[in-house]
Amino acid sequence: MTPAPSARPSGGRRDPYAPFRPRRGRIVALACAVAFVAAFGYLAVVIPSEGTFGWGFWDRVLLVLFALAVAAGLYRYAALRAIPSREGLRVVNLVQTHDLEWAQIASVGFSGGMPWVVLELTDTEEVAVMAIQRADGEVGRAEARRLSALVAHHTGGSPG
Repeated sequence: MTPAPSARPSGGRRDPYAPFRPRRGRIVALACAVAFVAAFGYLAVVIPSEGTFGWGFWDRVLLVLFALAVAAGLYRYAALRAIPSREGLRVVNLVQTHDLEWAQIASVGFSGGMPWVVLELTDTEEVAVMAIQRADGEVGRAEARRLSALVAHHTGGSPG
């Protein structure tokens, strides 16, 4: 059997089975979640409670709960990942999680104008890998190449 594929285009020694995670999207989602909770928490405290349009206790509680719900959704986006192992690939997207064996994956690439990598499976289905994003620029392309190399390594094909 051939050695495991390199994780970096430069041939660095990083673990080829390291999880795939978005870079920019993760930072933006976490920053927005913190800002949203802080801003709405501040509003819940400073909105006047007297007058015609005054806010009561439950209005404030619901405002904070809404902020926490939005933050939870943003955190879910920040938790996108794809976890390779010697057996296969676990893809954790926003709503669905896919457990794939390496033999099920026919090709890896940025399909058309998609913002993330798409796996074409041997049964003609497609699975998005939202953890590898086009918005990450060269890092995203390098991660797509790393995933392609892992698929080739485990299926006996050529990367690309």
